[in-house]
Amino acid sequence: MSISTFHFFDGAPAPVAPFSHAVENDGWVFVTGQLPIHPGRESDPLPEGIEAQTELTFANLGAVLRGLGLGLADVVSARAFLTRFHEDYATFNTVYARHFPEGRRPARTCVGVTGLARHAVVEIDFIARRPAPSLPSGMEQPGAVR
Repeated sequence: MSISTFHFFDGAPAPVAPFSHAVENDGWVFVTGQLPIHPGRESDPLPEGIEAQTELTFANLGAVLRGLGLGLADVVSARAFLTRFHEDYATFNTVYARHFPEGRRPARTCVGVTGLARHAVVEIDFIARRPAPSLPSGMEQPGAVR
C-alpha cells in the first residue's frame, strides 16, 4: 500500500483554503486547482480578463509542477472552471492551447461554474504522472506498444 505525500511549495500562492498544493501517491500527482493569484502578493487584485487570469493560473500551476520536479509534459488530465463560460470559452481555449503542443494535450474537462474563490473567472487543476524509471537496456515497460 502506498503512502500519500502532501506538498506545499514556496513560489506558489498561499492556499486560499485548507488544502495542499499537491498530493502524490504511487507516481500520480494531484495538483490542487490554482487561481490567478500573485505568489507572495496574495492580497493584490486579480488581473483583469480571462487571458491575463489564465496566464497567471498557468504560471502558478507551473510553480507547483516545478516544485515537484515535473512539467506540463507530465500532465495527463486537466480540469478548468470558468465563471463566464460562454463569454470566455474561446479566449480561454486560445490561451490554454499555447501551453501544450498539439498532439500532446492532456485529457480535459471544462465547465461553467457560478463562482470561484477571490471572484476569479478561471481555476485549473491537474493530474500528472511521474515518468517511469528507466529500465536496463533490452527491457521493455509492461504493456509497451512496439
